[in-house]
Amino acid sequence: MPDLLLELFSEEIPARMQRRAAEDLKSLVTNALVEAGLTYEGAKAFSTPRRLALHVAGLPVASSATREERKGPRVGAPDKALEGFLRGAGLSSIDEATIQTDPKKGDFYVAVIERPGRPAIDIIAEAMPGIVRAFPWPKSMRWGAGQLRWVRPLQSILATFGPETEEPEIVRFEVDGIVSGDTTRGHRFLADAEIRVRRFDDYMPKLEKHKVVLDADRRKDMILHDARDRALALGLELVEDEGLLEEVAGLVEWPVVLTGSFEEAFLAIPDECIRLTIRANQKCFVLRDPKTGRLANRFVLTSNIVPADGGKVVVAGNEKVIRARLSDARFFWETDLKTKLADTLPKLDGIVFHDKLGSQGERVKRLEALAVELAPLVGADTDKARRGAELAKADLVSAMVYEFPELQGLMGRYYATAQGEDASVATAIEDHYKPQGPSDRVPTDPVAIAVALSDKLDLLAGFWAIDEKPTGSKDPYALRRAALGVIRIVLENGLRLPLARLIGAAQSNLGIGLSDPDALVEDLLAFFADRLKVHLKDEGARHDLIDAVFALGGQDDLLMIVRRVEALGTFLSTDDGANLLAGYRRAVNILRIEEKKDGAPVEGRPHADHLVEPAEIQLAAAIDAARAEVGEALAGEDFEAAMTALAHLRAPVDRFFEEILVNAEDAGVRANRLRLLAEIRDVAGTVADFSRVAG
Repeated sequence: MPDLLLELFSEEIPARMQRRAAEDLKSLVTNALVEAGLTYEGAKAFSTPRRLALHVAGLPVASSATREERKGPRVGAPDKALEGFLRGAGLSSIDEATIQTDPKKGDFYVAVIERPGRPAIDIIAEAMPGIVRAFPWPKSMRWGAGQLRWVRPLQSILATFGPETEEPEIVRFEVDGIVSGDTTRGHRFLADAEIRVRRFDDYMPKLEKHKVVLDADRRKDMILHDARDRALALGLELVEDEGLLEEVAGLVEWPVVLTGSFEEAFLAIPDECIRLTIRANQKCFVLRDPKTGRLANRFVLTSNIVPADGGKVVVAGNEKVIRARLSDARFFWETDLKTKLADTLPKLDGIVFHDKLGSQGERVKRLEALAVELAPLVGADTDKARRGAELAKADLVSAMVYEFPELQGLMGRYYATAQGEDASVATAIEDHYKPQGPSDRVPTDPVAIAVALSDKLDLLAGFWAIDEKPTGSKDPYALRRAALGVIRIVLENGLRLPLARLIGAAQSNLGIGLSDPDALVEDLLAFFADRLKVHLKDEGARHDLIDAVFALGGQDDLLMIVRRVEALGTFLSTDDGANLLAGYRRAVNILRIEEKKDGAPVEGRPHADHLVEPAEIQLAAAIDAARAEVGEALAGEDFEAAMTALAHLRAPVDRFFEEILVNAEDAGVRANRLRLLAEIRDVAGTVADFSRVAG
């Protein structure tokens, strides 16, 4: 079957756009083919700095002819209905439609639409100009006198179609004066010659012969393995960086890996500063000494040419730029060290955190107050927690963080350590931003925990107070991440916290008058509940069990909620749990029917003098015992014991339903037995809302 080969050749495409653009090309073309009735066996897209390419295998020579009967309005329908039918069916007159008779609905019009098959090459040629013109680049430009918008000037289009056994044809179309053909070009510097291409099988080899590696993943592998080998030869380790590797692979068509060096004196700068400086400015990898774990004064660069001199000039040029950038970094580092973090705090008053929530300086004071309240709850020293909160944002006014904002917190730790601050305080300055994502670690030092929770709770309470909550997919202040951060810190450190009280304290510290502060606390607790559900689902917990526990309401101790969910899941996985759940549902269903029939809920305790049969006497006694045991267990927060107490109801409940007729003729007996069922519902409901449990 024929294959399709497409290539859109242009000036350099930004690395960050390449992979997405290749997938967009694949999606747009294959969707257009399928809509036109052309199926295919497989498709793969490729990208380099100067080209997007697509190979679609196993296409038919032509689309199949189709015949469709489209039902229209009844005979005698209004003119507007007939006009719409004709327009949709592509008919010029109602006389072109046929009339069919339905014994029940009468006569109605039917349009028979027949579409002949079309050559695939014509379908492709017709679709491609629109795909190119409407291509969804994040940013695009026009150039010259043309109207086409493309990420960079588009230079040529290659499009061939045909089976392996025949000479393929050029898919002929034109976009803004650029006519499709069967030629492309090799590497801009190493083999900039015109290449004639027949199909994909000779396209890739010819490109490689002309110093172009088409597959971005293969370029990544080449760079990674060569960089590792270079590092090994120097007795060092490559500091791997997937994001940088992806970017560098998008900057070269023929990767050549080289190594360079810089002065050892620069190693006095923190490793993170060196790495970020070299990465940001020169897109180079750094190397680490495996003996010390510190960076070495060597780096790895990726060139897009094969230097005749072995890379001396290329390496020297990179070394010159890196030397200058590291000199700047060293200046920032040394300048920042001259000023105590505490002495920079007045500058925070001039940095606006949010126009409705004050300056960073005002926010720091709120963090201090909240950290002091949190400290005893998380086992932290109160003075250290206050100091950690006081200095948490101080590095925002440092020269290094001004240059590299992503180093905030980390540089504060370095400066605090160098200036003799307590180790826990220094750790808190770095860790109070954590966790910043699902793969990031959480703070474990008590002082850092206190400051991190203060930071996140102040953030959430503040934006709730000014009604800047997340909406739909929009969360510009990362409030969902902040809530999940609180949840992970609490759960992974096994903390018991009165969340409602702490939210109230954070809200009070804002100094914003609210008409109903309790409503803010309640709403924010509901937000935490939603985030906790997301977290527990990601951890594999059943959503119905989470709902069953949350339905009890009035809970703000995240750790206890999770333990209750875990205990409930364990209980329901046992035979006792599964059977008791079945008995509970039977009881609730009977109650629902009878309460609807009677028009009133079943209330009151069962009367002992109406208990006649042994099975109902046994159940009443078991319920009383279970109520006491469950209450005692829940008071002691022993959820496993509460589940065990419920399990004792299984046998009496089973026997009751086997031996007892609930709807007895005697009204008093019937009412008493319904009260017994209500007792089952009520006792179980102190542990969880079993009506929300699925299965």
